[in-house]
Amino acid sequence: MPNDTTQTAMLYRMVMPDHLCPFGLKSKDLLERNGYTVEDHHLTTREETDAFMKKHGVETTPQTFIDGERIGGYDDLRVHFDLDPPKESQSDISYQPVIAIFSVAALLALGLSWHQYGTVLTLRALEWFISLSMTILAIQKLQDVESFSTMFLNYDLLARRWVPYGKVYPFGEALAGILMTAGALTWLSAPVALFIGTVGAVSVFKAVYIDKRELTCACVGGSSNVPLGFVSLTENLMMIVMGLWMGSKALIG
Repeated sequence: MPNDTTQTAMLYRMVMPDHLCPFGLKSKDLLERNGYTVEDHHLTTREETDAFMKKHGVETTPQTFIDGERIGGYDDLRVHFDLDPPKESQSDISYQPVIAIFSVAALLALGLSWHQYGTVLTLRALEWFISLSMTILAIQKLQDVESFSTMFLNYDLLARRWVPYGKVYPFGEALAGILMTAGALTWLSAPVALFIGTVGAVSVFKAVYIDKRELTCACVGGSSNVPLGFVSLTENLMMIVMGLWMGSKALIG
């Protein structure tokens, strides 16, 4: 949305000795980057903030006004500047967490290969990509094991039969990923990855492609908004492949 650089916006945000609202700062920065002069009004006490919210019938601050019209908080401001779609059209689905995890894991794997072998084009780089992906995904789950295990119960067949498995799973994934990254104790890491990957793949395939259920994937933690389907199936297939590959290497070696 184009803006005249002489336009003025009125911003009301909390600036207290023990609290500086981060969304207020982000709103001010966004307005200035879009060419607005900001009349920055500080709400310096809880009483002043409550009175402001009551007067304007809002439940949160900051609040931005442009040309006498209340735009709203930081999220509303992003919609106003066409940075985000309107709230009613926004989808809860997002692949951003998965893209970030796999991208970082790939770069880490390439970096390790470059450091170790002087080139990024190695088979070990591919192994590291999978094992590091497993480890980072496990970290996401371990941030809130209770929340993850609850979401996991929506589709995992083993967790439905033995509920504690939902809390065991992320530890198993982390263990297998760490050991495979180190290339150590393959006799332990390969069976663990193969087992949890197989159970997971069967569970996801049944839930999504047979039962046709629309669920949220617990692959990146309990607060995930990644849809269950291809991503989770890929995660489990990677563990199966890695378990078979590392196990066969150990047997042949």
